[in-house]
Amino acid sequence: MKTTVVIDEELLREAMEATGAKTKHEAIEAGLRELVRRKNLKALREELGSFDLELSLEELERMRSEG
Repeated sequence: MKTTVVIDEELLREAMEATGAKTKHEAIEAGLRELVRRKNLKALREELGSFDLELSLEELERMRSEG
């Protein structure tokens, strides 16, 4: 779908650097995916109760070995 929007150029440049995107299109899609991912994580946390879903694999393995 083609849509025209006005986006702050500096913000878009920062987003491209942060995501490693080569195009504006890639940066915008990466931002939208991240927004949806965070919303889904929040919903999952509410559904399952509180625990940290932001653990890295290394942190999870360390916690398992300490347990």
